[in-house]
Amino acid sequence: MSDESNPRQNVQFPSNGGHAHGYLAVPESGSGPGVLVIQEWWGLTDYIAGVCDQLAEEGFVALAPDLYGGTTTHDADEAGKLMTELPVEEAVKDLSGAVDFLITHEAVTSNAVGAIGFCMGGGFVLLLANELSLKVSAAVAFYGVGPAVPDSYSSVTAKVQGHYAEQDDFYPVADARDQAEQIRSESGTDVEFFYYPAGHAFHNKENLLGTYNAEQAELAWNRAVDFLKANVAPEAEAS
Repeated sequence: MSDESNPRQNVQFPSNGGHAHGYLAVPESGSGPGVLVIQEWWGLTDYIAGVCDQLAEEGFVALAPDLYGGTTTHDADEAGKLMTELPVEEAVKDLSGAVDFLITHEAVTSNAVGAIGFCMGGGFVLLLANELSLKVSAAVAFYGVGPAVPDSYSSVTAKVQGHYAEQDDFYPVADARDQAEQIRSESGTDVEFFYYPAGHAFHNKENLLGTYNAEQAELAWNRAVDFLKANVAPEAEAS
């Protein structure tokens, strides 16, 4: 089922004993590996839906759960309030429901999913990789910040890729480098972080913070897509 009043809510799935909504994009082929897309603090915006559409063009079945229940904003103060008021445990339940929905979806050919998230969503990607280790095979965090960033990464089995800005006012690049080493040392998994001469949210072409960088965004995106293609394999090809 979908919510016709909100084009960014075109699917619903079981979660928290009820239902959650999200945006699902399926490739023209009709099937492909599953990837979870996790929103920034702005909500499930056109930008995040566009990320799903881009992933579908690359052959993935992409789902972005709506963690704010339809609310979006372009105001940083309101976005910060929405993020801090979002119960992490409830959000994780919604995201876990989304993962299960993807894995069992008729169009999804992989027996585990990839996860990609931006800003707040990047933090949730790392948390999911730690809590749903058998269901997430690849985790991509774009400048992951916020209350969901885990303290420990000891349960991570997914391969991890990070994209962080060298001029990030929200998350200093030194902290990102420390985070990469912590994930690597605590989990023993493959970890690759890239650092860009840009500011926070450099991938977001809506440019709400005035930090969008088209060149660095394209470079990071191509790296992320290649990483997901290499690490979210169709079930028939999984070893």
